[in-house]
Amino acid sequence: MPPRAQHPSGIILVDKPAGPTSFDVVAATRRRTKARTGHAGTLDPFATGLLLLLSGASTQLQPRFVGLPKRYETAIDLSGRTTTGDIEGERVEDHDPPDRRELEAALDDLRGAVDLPIPAASAVKIDGERAYALHRRGVAVEMPVRTMRVHELALHEYADGVARIELHVSSGTYVRAIAEALGGHCIALRRTEIGPFSVAEADAERIIPPEDALARLA
Repeated sequence: MPPRAQHPSGIILVDKPAGPTSFDVVAATRRRTKARTGHAGTLDPFATGLLLLLSGASTQLQPRFVGLPKRYETAIDLSGRTTTGDIEGERVEDHDPPDRRELEAALDDLRGAVDLPIPAASAVKIDGERAYALHRRGVAVEMPVRTMRVHELALHEYADGVARIELHVSSGTYVRAIAEALGGHCIALRRTEIGPFSVAEADAERIIPPEDALARLA
C-alpha cells in the first residue's frame, strides 16, 4: 500500500441504506478518499444504519472498535421462519403468531446471556469457508452455537404478528438468531449505535480524528 494510502486517517460514520453490502460501502469510500479503508463490523444488505469505517493509518486501530456493544431497531414477522432469518431467505415455515403474553414470556427468556445457533447465512467460517457461501450452494451444515448477550430488549409495538423491538447487545450477537428463536424472521433491521457512536451523527464526508474517536472509548 503506497504511503499516500495512509491518509486521510480517522474514523468515518456511515448510515448504510438497504441494498448495498457493507463491502460496497467500504469500496466506495476507498475510491473517494484514495486511502486504505476497513470496517469494524458489517451489516446485512437488507439492513440499514451505522457502519464504522476506519481510514488510512487508522485501520491499525480496528481491534479497538470491533468489540463494541451495539443497539438495533428491528421488526420481526412472527408468522413464520425463512432460511436466512430475514426477508431475503426462502420461507420455510408458517404458523400462527403468539399472542402478546406469549411473546413477552419468550422475550424474557432472551434477556441476558443466551446460547443461540449462528444463522446459516453469516460470515462465520465452517471448515475454512464462509457459511453464507455454503448456504448459497445449498450445502446443509450444523451451525455452531454462540453465547450472545442481550443487555436490553424492549418491545415497542406488536400488531398483525409483527413485533417492533429495540435491542442493546454485545458484539457478535445476531439479531436474526433472536428472530429465529422467537419463531420468526427480520423484515427490517437498523443499527443505531456502535459503542459511543450514533447513527444520528453519521456523515460519510466527515473524518473523525483517531485521537478524538479513541477518547470516546475511555
